[in-house]
Amino acid sequence: MPLNPSLLPCSILLLAGGRGQRMGGQDKGLLDWHGQPLIAHLHHLVRPLTDDLIISCNRNQPRYAPYADQLIGDDSPDFPGPLAGIRAGLAVARHPHLLVLPCDVPHIDEQLLVDLREAAQRNPQQPLMVRHGDFWEPLLCVIPTGLRDDIERAWQAGERSPRQIMLALGAKALDCPANDPRLANLNTPELLHRPPSVSE
Repeated sequence: MPLNPSLLPCSILLLAGGRGQRMGGQDKGLLDWHGQPLIAHLHHLVRPLTDDLIISCNRNQPRYAPYADQLIGDDSPDFPGPLAGIRAGLAVARHPHLLVLPCDVPHIDEQLLVDLREAAQRNPQQPLMVRHGDFWEPLLCVIPTGLRDDIERAWQAGERSPRQIMLALGAKALDCPANDPRLANLNTPELLHRPPSVSE
């Protein structure tokens, strides 16, 4: 599918830089799911949507390199959390908006990404987060890169919650159903290895 010029141009950031504590310290993005690494499933989905695909990873960079236009890492060696990866992504993004996705949500689909970009286009100066029921998904978001300095100031002041920062910056919501299966987070071995008939 070619790039759609009618949709908001975005750099896309795939977050794969975590410690993987719930996975026993394994690099989550490289774990097998239905015969491929998790990162490959996200790459297949988003590759046609951008000419600036960024992966945030803190290890195994040679294995991630084929899936990205740019690789970035945290500027701290102690896995300080996803906000560090978002900061790094904002610093290198080549488009005015950064679409952020974690590597462990392989059920997201093209329609959700279209909806995110369309909603962000209606409010181009504010962050946008997915919300289902009362629960915000701060790692499924679109951030105007013009907010990088505001986010950096919050980071330097000690804030580590992407949700808190984006809400403080007037984030809008893309509302999804409370039990939307596309938002399933495969962040434990049990969820990752659930049979296809159950997880899909």
